[in-house]
Amino acid sequence: MRTFNDAKAIAKSLRQALKQKNIEISHSEGLELVAAGFGFDSWNVLAAKIENESPTTNAAVSFGPAIPILRIFDVAKAKEFYLDFLGFTLDWEHRFGDNFPLYCQVSRSGLTLHLSEHSGDASPGARVFVRMNGIDALHKELHSKDYRFMKPGIEQQDWGLEVMVIDPFSNRISFCE
Repeated sequence: MRTFNDAKAIAKSLRQALKQKNIEISHSEGLELVAAGFGFDSWNVLAAKIENESPTTNAAVSFGPAIPILRIFDVAKAKEFYLDFLGFTLDWEHRFGDNFPLYCQVSRSGLTLHLSEHSGDASPGARVFVRMNGIDALHKELHSKDYRFMKPGIEQQDWGLEVMVIDPFSNRISFCE
């Protein structure tokens, strides 16, 4: 699907299509028609929006959010920690067959983690830094669950307020606001 970022290409296609019907318009008229089609007052307004939203680097390169892979050794303990204590949702599970290691995805409020029993996927003891909003609410929520293995504090760091949790496999997640 084309967006307003493709406006020049759309204007060119429009001019070519109209020319086949013996209707000639200038390049600037085509740009103005495309701008109006996207709901902008003029080409200048649309061009400013395109410039504001265009990345400063090579447009062919684009990254999504990183998804950390954390090593786990016990599925029941991992589910107790990530689902019951931290409040993540289990999105999916994968095994190559019966009696094979688990690889799964958990998520909560825009944060996605992969948990893996596969020995080559990750090393235990990793640290994940998560920027977030609502750290006080998270801290209160975690303490209300009375999880016997983790009673995280909230600490003021130079970079903001932080709640660090450590899973049963020594992986650390630093939630920071």
